[in-house]
Amino acid sequence: MRHTYPINAMPLLNYLGKLVNLDEAAVQIILNSCKDVLIPKGNTIFNERKRTQYVYFIVSGKARSYYTDFAGKTITWSFHFNEAQSDFKNLFIVDYKSFLTQTPATMYIEALTDIRAIRIGHREIDAKFEPNPIFEQCLRKLHEYAFIAAYDRVFNLLTLSASDRYNKLLRNEPHLLQMFPDKYLASYIGIEPPSLSRIRKNLKSIPVYRIEMPIAG
Repeated sequence: MRHTYPINAMPLLNYLGKLVNLDEAAVQIILNSCKDVLIPKGNTIFNERKRTQYVYFIVSGKARSYYTDFAGKTITWSFHFNEAQSDFKNLFIVDYKSFLTQTPATMYIEALTDIRAIRIGHREIDAKFEPNPIFEQCLRKLHEYAFIAAYDRVFNLLTLSASDRYNKLLRNEPHLLQMFPDKYLASYIGIEPPSLSRIRKNLKSIPVYRIEMPIAG
């Protein structure tokens, strides 16, 4: 990972500005606390068993966060990118529990392309962000988004069938199908690629009935 250009925090400022009103002092704190970083394709941003010291706001590129379950199966937890469809879970690259508690990480986060990101350290957030009322409000909203995203993810994996998880993906995140390979999409809904192919085949075989409406006259 290397620093390659002067800090340009506008993407992050624009996002945070939608959550809270940033005054000039708050903007200056952000500018003084952030660093632009370039993460080469194939790099592992976070490793399991190491403490997470930084949070990254993705500006361009793609990454995925994943974990390995008790059977050795790799599950994609989330996809990270900055596009029009992106929300909180896509924009921020972080092992959230490890970052907050400063305990060993449980996730791996892999750069699928070269990534440009804005990096903020745990020390900066503790020293500069939390004592500021504006950032206190901002962090509270980000914590809420993180909780909702994690709850929804776990609820889907525990309660929905593979077919239902795929149908929900089609409804809520259809753009992912154009952005990421099937092997990652399959692991995102907790199945193997052959199972994903079967689900798609079954969906195509379901007949669509056309309802003829009477013509008023």
